[in-house]
Amino acid sequence: MIGLDTNILVRFLTEDDPRQADLAAEWIQAAINKEEKLFLNRVVLCELVWVLSGSYGFPKSRVVEILEELLSLGHLIVEDREIVFAALEDYASSNADFADCLIGRGNKATGCSATLTFDRKLGRTGLFRGK
Repeated sequence: MIGLDTNILVRFLTEDDPRQADLAAEWIQAAINKEEKLFLNRVVLCELVWVLSGSYGFPKSRVVEILEELLSLGHLIVEDREIVFAALEDYASSNADFADCLIGRGNKATGCSATLTFDRKLGRTGLFRGK
């Protein structure tokens, strides 16, 4: 199994640097050809959403589509896949950031009844509590 860093995914998805995009695609394809699984951890997914939304100005709907596409690929192992899917649903249907949704879902999965926060918009997800 080979882990993917955020910058590899960004280059692969945006093709903003043709040389690095080609190299990222080559590395990913080589792993697939060798039947090696590719691993995405939760931090990389949070960074990916932040970079695509903030630096590249992708609308939330497009970011959600990209994540759904990534999560559906059979050669990708996603850390805590079920938690990530639930967080993605929360993200798509709320004003919360993806990272916050992932924090809330991760905490719930470990037995937390809620996550305390000062961020008012997170209360609508049902995972957070605060004032």
